Formats: sequence, structure tokens, C-alpha cells
Amino acid sequence: MRAAAFQALPTAVNFRHLDQVMMENRNSLAITLISELLSADQKMRNRLTRVLPKGMEISHFSVLNNLAWHEGEKTPAQLAETFNVTRGAMTNTLNKLLWAGYVHIRPDWDDARRKMVAISPAGRNARDDAIRSITPLINNVADELGEDQVRATLETLRALRRHSED
Repeated sequence: MRAAAFQALPTAVNFRHLDQVMMENRNSLAITLISELLSADQKMRNRLTRVLPKGMEISHFSVLNNLAWHEGEKTPAQLAETFNVTRGAMTNTLNKLLWAGYVHIRPDWDDARRKMVAISPAGRNARDDAIRSITPLINNVADELGEDQVRATLETLRALRRHSED
């Protein structure tokens, strides 16, 4: 009887199966994390887009907000790097902002091949209007989650961003 019980103990093959199951669970967890991030991102972008002032896109607000926070001028290449987009995509966004009168673009006096971008007074006003329009939405989300969960989420998202940087 003891010999039969001994033979019923897990074998190396069973341990390999256990490792595979654990790996699948870890992969499933990682996939679920990324899926939730992407879903939350899409839903929040949709909600923000609905409350932003007419004609303003999230990319426009993001650039204006960055320029407002970081006084002075930036090159289109610096902005593209900040937002992890191509220079072409940033040029497109900057052209729309320029057309709207929200930014000033001038040649770099030290290097004529480069341009310098600054937020205009109209751009600062548009950014401030956008802040006023999205504040209730953002505050509602933060209130629903609670301060502790918001702080924990920020910590996790920052860790993910640092891990994802090239």
C-alpha cells in the first residue's frame, strides 16, 4: 500500500506542468493589466474629448499644458520626444495650434534649421478654458476612487512608465 502511495506523488513531469500553469497565470495577469490600462485610457480619452472646448483635441491640450507649465520655448523635436510621437505628428499638431493662434513659432536665431515654439496669450486662455472644462470630470474620478487609491495608482502608473521607457 505504501508503494502505491509513493507512486502517486507528483513526478518531474507534473512539476513542469505546474510551472507551465504558473507561467500561464502570470501571462494572463500581465495581459489583464495591459488590457485594463488600454481600456481605461480609451474611456478617459473619450470622456475628456467630450468636455474639452469645441475644436480642441487631447493632443492640443497636452501640448498647450506642457508649454504653459514649462515657461519659455521648446523645439518641435523636444515636444515630440516629450509626448513620444514622431516629429511629423508633432508638426501636424503644432500647425493646427498655430492656425488657431495658440502658439508662436519662430526660427531659432542660433540655428536657422530649427524652430522654437511658445504658447501665445490666446493659447494660455484656451488651455485655461480646457482646465476649467475638465476639472469637474477629473475631480469626480478622484473623489470616486478616494485619495489613497489615487496615490497608489499614481505610484503604480509611474513605475510602469519608468519600466516602459526605452
